[in-house]
Amino acid sequence: MLMDRILSRENLIEALKRVEKNKGSHGIDGMSVKSLRRHLYENWESLCDSLRNGTYHPNPVRRVEIPKPNGGIRLLGIPTVTDRFIQQAIAQVLTPLFDPTFSEHSYGFRPNRRGHDAIRKAKGYIREGYRWVIDMDLEKFFDKVNHDKLMGILANRIQDRLVLKLIRKYLQAGVMINGVTYDSEEGTPQGGPLSPILSNILLDKLDKELERRGHKFVRYADDCNIYMKSKKAGERVMNSITNFIEIKLKLKVNREKSAVDRPWKRKFLGFSFTVHKKPKVRISQESIKRLKLKIRELTSRSTSISLETRIEKLNQYLTGWCGYFALADTPSKFKEFDEWIRRRLRMIEWKQWKTPKTRVRNLKGLGVPPNKAFEWGNSRKKYWRIAGSPILQKNLNNSYWSNRGLKSLYHRYEFLRQT
Repeated sequence: MLMDRILSRENLIEALKRVEKNKGSHGIDGMSVKSLRRHLYENWESLCDSLRNGTYHPNPVRRVEIPKPNGGIRLLGIPTVTDRFIQQAIAQVLTPLFDPTFSEHSYGFRPNRRGHDAIRKAKGYIREGYRWVIDMDLEKFFDKVNHDKLMGILANRIQDRLVLKLIRKYLQAGVMINGVTYDSEEGTPQGGPLSPILSNILLDKLDKELERRGHKFVRYADDCNIYMKSKKAGERVMNSITNFIEIKLKLKVNREKSAVDRPWKRKFLGFSFTVHKKPKVRISQESIKRLKLKIRELTSRSTSISLETRIEKLNQYLTGWCGYFALADTPSKFKEFDEWIRRRLRMIEWKQWKTPKTRVRNLKGLGVPPNKAFEWGNSRKKYWRIAGSPILQKNLNNSYWSNRGLKSLYHRYEFLRQT
């Protein structure tokens, strides 16, 4: 029985470790991840019995609204830590059962696969001459999953009725908003460990249909790009696949955000491509805007924190950012970002010197001739203008910031590209 595998000691220990490692916020009961281990120790017998006899009832998820970078909000459903633990245990058993049958073109939420693999595959299609892309956007996918359709697919592979009943209960657990519980008639809430595998199980039907038709495509969760050799073919396939998704899978295609276009005019997982016959991966404009917005926030003159703290926070953010975007084939952009960040920091340093007297003294201390130090120290030019001046660029140079602890994006990019 599948439930026996879910409740096996080895599987449960692994699930507990995963939930504790991932940490995360509390659910509607307010219990933290730190309290989970003790809670299970004290209540495991009754919890296990309820799972085995089918009487366990999951708690509603806590609704959290996350702003999207391009406007709008993403709705997350945060289960209680106990439900996250049970969902993780189920997902760990479902993954080896379903994942080997998934399409080679599917990259999201799968073992040993990542977004970079999807980008490389897309780059290969463009290089082969598939220079039109059908960029499919599924409207609020995680909120629109049809429960009956999904459960029908699961029932074809899972014989254990206890497991099927438990999964349906999770789908229908409901959402609590301001203390009021609302029923879930459709959707699989983002935020729980079970949602990714369930989304792949449903969308595998789309993958198999695209494979049957012989299309070149890549899919990462609900982001699906199909590569074609002409716009006319793309529009024809777009219409037929839209019908398949809406009629067969009972999902909704967002026609405003979906399009048949050139790959270099669209974004995919934060990246885009150049127009060359041998395309290069580049960072999308939207991703660059988000980067600059975050850096402006970290280097805001109105925020009164020490320069050391700013640089520490910058390094922390940029290390993670570069770890993902180092896939881009555009080293010049990383040099450009470095220059812009240093100018932002020079602007802050200049402001912190405050008075002309302090500025003159500090410029002299950096080796600036007294007459030049006096001239620039008493300048009435704006902060940004001064930050880009030759006098500050020369004296608050790369070495200066390196000694202050700032790590170069470009140097990290070069290191990651070589490893």
